[in-house]
Parts: sequence; structure tokens; C-alpha cells
Amino acid sequence: MSNSATNDHGFNPRLIAGVVVIGIVAFIALWALIALGPQLSSGKDGGGHALSKAAPGYAGIVDLVERAGADVELRRRVDTTQYDEYEPLLVLTPTHRTRAPEIAELLDAQRSTAALIVLPKWQTIAVPGQTQKPGWVSAGVPARPPAKMLPSAHFGTVEIKAAASKAQEVPARLAGRSFIAALPDNVQTITGDNLETLIAGPNGGAVLAQVGDRDLYILADPDLINNFAFSTRDRAVAAANLIDAIAEYADADGLVFDLTLNGFGGQRSLLRFAFVPPFIGITLCLIAAGLLALWQAWMRFGPALRPGRAIPVSKAALIANSADLIKQARRELDGADAYVKSQRIAIARRLHAPGGFDDAATDRWIDKHLDPGSELFSSLARRLPLARNTHEFLADAQALHDIRKDLLRDS
Repeated sequence: MSNSATNDHGFNPRLIAGVVVIGIVAFIALWALIALGPQLSSGKDGGGHALSKAAPGYAGIVDLVERAGADVELRRRVDTTQYDEYEPLLVLTPTHRTRAPEIAELLDAQRSTAALIVLPKWQTIAVPGQTQKPGWVSAGVPARPPAKMLPSAHFGTVEIKAAASKAQEVPARLAGRSFIAALPDNVQTITGDNLETLIAGPNGGAVLAQVGDRDLYILADPDLINNFAFSTRDRAVAAANLIDAIAEYADADGLVFDLTLNGFGGQRSLLRFAFVPPFIGITLCLIAAGLLALWQAWMRFGPALRPGRAIPVSKAALIANSADLIKQARRELDGADAYVKSQRIAIARRLHAPGGFDDAATDRWIDKHLDPGSELFSSLARRLPLARNTHEFLADAQALHDIRKDLLRDS
């Protein structure tokens, strides 16, 4: 039998250690991606949001406004911060699955900030086997969004219509400027008691409306500003003029495109907090502690410790055991006289006190060697046996010990 056969135990320790390490790293990475996935997503899903380069998306208008030098922000969280000198126009791009409480939460968080709601229109699908660019869609089906998507507390009763109509250009005037609005085929419009029409549709209703006298606006048809509007140069110019006119009419200093309604927000959760500052430090410490515990279980720190004696053999052990017995018997105060006598004898012997002195005379003789103003040895010797509790006993005993150290210059 060869040596390799005799040394083969069936498991390679290095291989097992590598499997364990890879499993731990994969487990941590999985939870990190679950927590931070929405924030790390590129948004190339063909949806109708500011990250999408598909026809229903708004990446084109975002890029155009940025190139024009305007202040544009893609927001992945609900921001309640208010600035005195900066009031952006919040652009909400809900989907057909968005619910009214979600929109109400964003509007309540922004309070006085102007907001533009761009209603959804298209349901996109992917045709199997059809070659397309990443992030694009194969086909889209127009679908009217539910009217209940808009919270009635903010918008009142709103009816959404999609009448058959041809693409056309209509004159519009907003914020003191005149421009052309390029309406698509089968334009989507809205009507409501609390809506003021800013751009009218061809068959009645409003394509762009203001809610009462608030800085709250509704764009009924997204094809006026989405990537579909950039199919021609004229429609792209009309889309840029429209978004610029709305921002100027709302007296906004910039544009903020919300992404939370489209699933790209950093919602509050304990799992997400574990991977973002300041709690990422605690998470790293816990991971390091787990790795150290694993390493300690894998490797031994030196030889195994032999069990020691329960009671060590030494003077210190004898003193400690005696002190523990006195403490358990609650007889600490009974040793006051003996402690005073031991201190008196030690000081008198080392300082060569005259013979024939009694305890009181010896105490007075020791007082003469103390610094003026310091507490007398004689007073402490009389007070220590009269201690009422361990705190008073320890304080006076420490004072006697300090006198002995000062006089004898020892510890």
C-alpha cells in the first residue's frame, strides 16, 4: 500500500476551509444585494421612469435638460428637507400598479414643493425571440390608468379618458410664453371639478392641468415628454419647451425626478440600515468577530491548558481565602482593634519609640512625627473600632495605612 493511500483521510482541510469561506462571502453578498438592489439597479427594464431608455422612459428629457445646464436630480428616497432658496419641481412618474397612498405620502413629505404628476399610458411587453437592445421594449399596449391612483384628498375627483384622435400640434401659452405642444395619437386627457386646464385636448378635457390654485400639476399623456417624443426633432423641441414652461410657471429652480414609485428607492428597512453608514461599521465588526470566532475554532492558540488547582498554594491565596471567610461571616468590623494594634506596633518599632509607653502614650508619640494639619494617628485609632459600617471602616483603615506609608516610607 502506498503512502498516499495511507495518508488520504477523505477530506482536504484546505478545500473545506475554502468552501466555508466562499459560502460566508456569498451569504453576505446575497443579503447586501437584497438590501441595496433597488439603489444599485441601472433601471434598464423598459419601464416608464427617468432611468429608462425605452420608449416609455424619460432618460431623453433628463439628458436634454442636463445638457441645457439645468439642475436635475434623480431621487431614490423620500426627502423631507426644505430649502429656503431652492424649490425644485418634483416630477412623479407612477406606474399602473401605483396606489394612491404612495403618491399621497410623497406629496405630504414635500409639503410646499411644486409637483408634476405624469400619468402612465403604456403597458410594455417583451416578444420572445425578438432581437432588441438592452433596456428597450418589444411592444407596447396603451392602457388607461385607474382614476383611483390619484389621491382624492389632493386632486379631488379626476376622470381619465383616451379618445381616438390623430397626432397634431396645438398652440399653448404658459408662464407668459407661447409654444407648440405636440399631441400624439389617441391622446390621453383628464377632467375634474378641481382642475384648471392649461393645455386642452382635441376632444375636450385637459392634457395639462393645474389642481386648483396649488403648485400641483397633472400631465395626462406621457408621450409629450417621454423618449417616444424624441422620435423626431420637432417633437423633442416641443417636449423641452413644455417641461421648461411648466418649471417656469411653477417658479421652480430645478427638476427632481422621483424613482421610488418605480421600485428604485431606498426604502427604510433594518436590512438596508446594516449596509449603509453609520451602521455599516457595526456590520463589519460583527463580520470580523464571526471570522475570528471561526478561525479560533479552526486553529488552537498554543497547547491545551492544563486544569489548575481550585485553591492555589501561596501566601496571597491564604490571605485571600481568609479575607473571603471573614467577609462571608460578616465579621469585618471585629478586626478593627487588631488592625490598629498592628499598625501601632509596626510604626513604634521602626521609629524606635521609647520603651514603657502604653497605647495612648505611643499614639501621642506617633502624632508628634506627623506633618502639621494632617489627621492624627490617635484620633483614627479611637475612631476605627467605633465604625458603624464597612465604608467607614475602610476609610479610616486606609487613613492609618497612609500614615504608616508616610512615616516608614514603605508600601
